[in-house]
Amino acid sequence: MSEDVQDFSFFCTVIAIALGFVCAKFYQAIYDWIDSGFNYFDFENAGITAMGGFIGGALFFILFYFFGGKLIFKGKNKDVPVENFNTILRVAPCCITIAHAFGRIGCAFAGCCHGKFVSKTKVPFTIFNGNTEIVSRADVGYYTPVQLYESLFLFALFAILTILYFKRSNITMHIYLIAYAIWRFIIEIFRTDERGGTLFGMSPSQWQSVVFLLAGVGLLVFYIKAKKPFWLNEKENKS
Repeated sequence: MSEDVQDFSFFCTVIAIALGFVCAKFYQAIYDWIDSGFNYFDFENAGITAMGGFIGGALFFILFYFFGGKLIFKGKNKDVPVENFNTILRVAPCCITIAHAFGRIGCAFAGCCHGKFVSKTKVPFTIFNGNTEIVSRADVGYYTPVQLYESLFLFALFAILTILYFKRSNITMHIYLIAYAIWRFIIEIFRTDERGGTLFGMSPSQWQSVVFLLAGVGLLVFYIKAKKPFWLNEKENKS
């Protein structure tokens, strides 16, 4: 990837991250709105949700990358952003998983996204939650550390995706979408924090996991139908 495309990609990333935080708050406001029976929508006092930030950030990145690219890259270079997008698509899952892994450690420190209450006293393989803004004073105690379980999964997924990237795998995004969708759907079963209610017995994040899974499978089917390679050589890197 040329230096100009790298700089442009970093610029798009900064914008996407900033707007991703707004989307994370907007998504949580929607969850709270659903949980209230659609009685009130309170963006100002809403928290943030990681899934909303990732989805919103990704959409804004794609929007600025392609539409902004048409304005910045003109003439002979007008197709450069499109030609380099596959490289970004391959490396993006590595970046997302490592950021998410550290983010879940932050969740454990904050006490949010918690699992089941276990005991008032110390129990092996539990984590203390004393954040009374998230749990009631009566529920201060030790919880199942689902945040740390997810963090370990994400660190492992980051390692796998990174190895595949350097081995020139062309389907790192597909693997990320499918693997994380399955994991997130399962781990949601063990969470007991407030996540915005349920729809047909599934949390909002479980519904989004279904979308992730369908997107990953859809990409695989598309690559197979289009006869795109699962492994790249040097000449195929920008295909």
